[in-house]
Amino acid sequence: MWREAAVASHSSDWQDPKLSAYASGSALQVLTGALYADHANKVVSKGASVNTPTVTSVDPAATPTTVVIADCGDDAGWQKYHADPGAPDDGQLVAGSPGGRRQITAEVKLHQDGVWRVTRFAVRSVGSC
Repeated sequence: MWREAAVASHSSDWQDPKLSAYASGSALQVLTGALYADHANKVVSKGASVNTPTVTSVDPAATPTTVVIADCGDDAGWQKYHADPGAPDDGQLVAGSPGGRRQITAEVKLHQDGVWRVTRFAVRSVGSC
């Protein structure tokens, strides 16, 4: 999900159909909402995050349909830039968007089409892990 979110963020494409292959529910709403806001504010991102997720729980144990994942993602290499051709700040880093290591928790569910998708996630502040 984070890889596709990074790809979509390079053009702030909130309608990227590939996002729904990896996210659904509130996770998809958060991703598309953030991308739409970036598009409206003429902001794009460059780079991608580095993630090392691990499964922390499965439910039910015998045949899981829900998995909880923990990560200490590093988004220092995934930054937002102004993208307004002709504006004085075009191409400049957006102020107040620090990157770094953040605690991430995600719930992933098996959907009826047989695909696992992130249904919700929480991303903490820089330095939380």
